[in-house]
Amino acid sequence: MSPLSLVIRPERLEDAAAIERLQARAFGPGRFARTAYRLREGAAERIELGVTASVGSFLVGSVRMGPVRTGATSFVMLGPLAVDPSFEGRGIGGTLTRAAIEAAREAGEGLVLLVGDAPYYSRFGFTPVPQGQIALPGPVDPTRLLWLELAAGFRDRVAGLVEAVPASGV
Repeated sequence: MSPLSLVIRPERLEDAAAIERLQARAFGPGRFARTAYRLREGAAERIELGVTASVGSFLVGSVRMGPVRTGATSFVMLGPLAVDPSFEGRGIGGTLTRAAIEAAREAGEGLVLLVGDAPYYSRFGFTPVPQGQIALPGPVDPTRLLWLELAAGFRDRVAGLVEAVPASGV
């Protein structure tokens, strides 16, 4: 694939159906049982922080961000990051992750949280959350709970149970 054939752009409302199909191809039906997915159910989405990758008219990658909070402290959660299985290993996931982090930084976000593989996400600056500082509303391997501080000292304000900000904003 030549570098010119891949188009990276912000997510648009009309991408929703194609992103859902991509996530089904990338993760299968088991994705709905994961704690991170369950946290997103009924949650708002920060579409302006989402990023897509396309080859021609075919959506081959997507990353989304959603607002979460612990108590009164709000921040964003990265995910899901999905790449079509036939396009894996070509750097698309990394390109999408960097673009989403930059969008969050430009939007003034203080912290990005995710559930993922530390060896993969450490190259973007993600580090493990200190055990016991925060919890998700379901089982998660504590070694996969990672964060990236975008504003100095922000993570000191993040403690307790993480909950999604509902689509209604309440």
